[in-house]
Amino acid sequence: MSTMRELTCIGCPIGCFLQVQLEGTTVKSVTGNTCKRGAIYGEKECTNPTRIVTSSVKVKGGIENVVSVKTEGDIPKNMIFGCLDLLKGIEVEAPVKINDVILANAAGTGVNIIATRDVESK
Repeated sequence: MSTMRELTCIGCPIGCFLQVQLEGTTVKSVTGNTCKRGAIYGEKECTNPTRIVTSSVKVKGGIENVVSVKTEGDIPKNMIFGCLDLLKGIEVEAPVKINDVILANAAGTGVNIIATRDVESK
């Protein structure tokens, strides 16, 4: 059975309106994109949606109480809340440097969660 999904692309700032034609779970075509990233996003969003996760964790002994963190790459959309739950209990010791691994292999995704800024010690 053929179905059509309509999406707004988040692959670049243009925000193209995509139409993705599916045959079951197989993508037959992606239209409406103005760049290659749109076609890739449309197919991925309909077959295996992923996201970058951003959050913050507590810092002990730092000039700031928290440090912003993010996943190094996309993780499956259904794993987002599992990663966020793991971050709730994490407290890191200052100093923290940008790109420090805060949580390796977050929720078994194979993707690390890293610091996105520096936090110096008090």
